[in-house]
Amino acid sequence: MALLNLLECAVQTLPNDLDTYWMPFTANRQFKQAPRMLVAAEGMYYRSRDNRQILDGTSGLWCVNAGHARPEITETVHRQLATLDYAPSFQMGHPIAFEAAAKLRALLPPPLGHVFFTNSGSESVDTALKIALAYHQVRGQGSRTRLIGRERGYHGVGFGGISVGGIPGNRRQFGAQLPGVDHLPHTHNLAENAFSRGQPAWGAHLADDLERIIALHDPSTIAAVIVEPMAGSTGVLMPPKGYLERLRDICTRYGILLIFDEVITGFGRLGGHAFAAQKFGVTPDMITMAKGLTNGAIPMGAVATSDEIHATFMAQPNQAAIELAHGYTYSGHPVACAAAIATLDIYRRDGLFARAEELASHFENAAHALRDAPHVIDIRNMGLVAGIELASRPGQPGARAYETFVRCFENGTLIRVTGDIIALSPPLIISRQQIDELFEAARNALEAVA
Repeated sequence: MALLNLLECAVQTLPNDLDTYWMPFTANRQFKQAPRMLVAAEGMYYRSRDNRQILDGTSGLWCVNAGHARPEITETVHRQLATLDYAPSFQMGHPIAFEAAAKLRALLPPPLGHVFFTNSGSESVDTALKIALAYHQVRGQGSRTRLIGRERGYHGVGFGGISVGGIPGNRRQFGAQLPGVDHLPHTHNLAENAFSRGQPAWGAHLADDLERIIALHDPSTIAAVIVEPMAGSTGVLMPPKGYLERLRDICTRYGILLIFDEVITGFGRLGGHAFAAQKFGVTPDMITMAKGLTNGAIPMGAVATSDEIHATFMAQPNQAAIELAHGYTYSGHPVACAAAIATLDIYRRDGLFARAEELASHFENAAHALRDAPHVIDIRNMGLVAGIELASRPGQPGARAYETFVRCFENGTLIRVTGDIIALSPPLIISRQQIDELFEAARNALEAVA
């Protein structure tokens, strides 16, 4: 009854102080003139402040892969809070962190057999970059300090992440980033790849630019290459056929570590497998993850490393020395670990990765049916993710997609937009009927937007 009263209060009222909270990645002044408030969630739906049901077409923010308010997660978190609310992970341990790491390892492609816990995707990326730099130093190759990212890449908001990232808007306010960083070209090309289903046929050769960068800087100076297997935040860019294989081959040839940022693609998003590395048959040296690790219920991230990387650190001569001078207060937080274990159990028990693969064809056809919708210039998809690119309004880049986002929300559907690209990534529990409703909502909004 108390919970019901709280929900009724939340539905009926608006906070009387909207000014204090500085919202992330938000046009705060615009938002606060007409706030869009969510007050509850269950299954495939949010509930808005004005008591409307909102179909979640984005898994929250790419993270609620198993659907909202799963009782298994809620009850597990409650029990853990009552049993062990916090324990330090520096020179101390607690059993649930080891259990969570072992469960996660069971989903990883060999030889990625070791896990370092963080609290977010941004922390996972910065952790992986630091591991790469330290790994080469431990091996006696301390000259390998250069990091290679990719244009239009998104790797979180830490200084390491924005340095290797390639989205100008995320970099320009913050001055000089990490030194010794270079970028591969992005793979987006509308002239060659528009309306591709799955991996586009054109673009594998773009990976060969890594050879140019290596020749420019010398391979003995390069520590790691980091890419998203599918570039999500920039607008759902699929890797061209053969592209990731070429990156793997070049990195292996020159002793450069390859890092896949799977914060978005991890935990079934592309269908059939836990990770994109398995989907594409290309195994990196490290995988960064977060989001779907706990179904978004508790902040948590992780870095999976190869056995060889881990063994290199553990082979240092002084067994009393800390092998890696890195970590966070909340690394392996017991409540986060409990949420992760419950989430991974749901994925396994409900077969959600296979379910995403089974729904992929229906989702693909529904997405590409928008080809004739107003303003659409490209559609790209795989598994349960799609990017719908719109022609920009002259002199107002991003305005058309933003208005589509607002109209969808007003009509009961949550979508995500980046620039003039709509990104759809619903929970893996979505039904065929709900897929149809999601894309019908997008069509209706596009037809109403000038």
